[in-house]
Amino acid sequence: MNARHTHLLAPAAAAVTVVLWASAFVSIRSAGDAYSPGALALGRLSSGALALGVICLVRREGLPPRAAWRGIAISGVLWFGFYMVALNWGEQQVDAGTAALVVNIGPILIALLGARLLGDPMPPRLLAGMAVSFAGAAAVGLSMSGGGGSSVLGVVLCLLAAVGYAGGVVAQKPALAKASALQVTTFGCLVGAVACLPFAGQLVGEAADAPVSATLNMVYLGVFPTALAFTTWAYALARTTASRMGATTYAVPALVVLMSWLTLGEVPGLMTLGGGVLCLAGVAVSRSRPRAQAPETLTSPSDPEPVRK
Repeated sequence: MNARHTHLLAPAAAAVTVVLWASAFVSIRSAGDAYSPGALALGRLSSGALALGVICLVRREGLPPRAAWRGIAISGVLWFGFYMVALNWGEQQVDAGTAALVVNIGPILIALLGARLLGDPMPPRLLAGMAVSFAGAAAVGLSMSGGGGSSVLGVVLCLLAAVGYAGGVVAQKPALAKASALQVTTFGCLVGAVACLPFAGQLVGEAADAPVSATLNMVYLGVFPTALAFTTWAYALARTTASRMGATTYAVPALVVLMSWLTLGEVPGLMTLGGGVLCLAGVAVSRSRPRAQAPETLTSPSDPEPVRK
């Protein structure tokens, strides 16, 4: 595969990730009525690990190299395990707008941790794009809050989820230099499922009483927003910086608004639409590159041709 195709595939993989992660909010809303936070996380991760395991067998992917296991284990515990449980729990305590606003500090934490631990650059365009997107996320969050009271516990849980998400992304980046995106995602998902095993009893009990639609939504969460989207995320992350990938996820709130409008009939207000546009504009700015400057030319009266420097 030539460099041009790779250059196009990485943004496409990031776009697939963002769309599927946005769709997860709709499915979580349905499945969360029948499953508790830990049981939902375990069911989602188990479905994802099973789907990824089958793909690994078909592709004959072996175990990741020993050097990659540290990053895989940390990201598996923090992102696949802790983040999903904390977010599921937090969204039961606060409204969706507040949760979206708090969790969207994650990309900022990724940029700070990436610069400190990975040496990622923080160009002005990235910082400006993140500022614009965060303003958009704040507008979406405030417009969707509906005036409901926010639990301190819920806000803290969403904040912890954002910290787990950021830590998991930064830990995953070095592992992708040693192992494939599929290996890192498969075994990270498996580590997360193992970390959630204490909720196995709740999952079994709740699955017996849950409606089929809720269980199907849980399986969907495992196969698509987890197995597929985390793999495309890892593929794109291996080809760019953690900071730039983190900024890309600011498009998620805008897509959630659109999907809720189309599938749930929730008509967004002007503030919500404006916030969504800001989210997308910030992502575009953060992922843009400065134009290459044309070489300056010098001319003199005696020289018919310009002199380039």
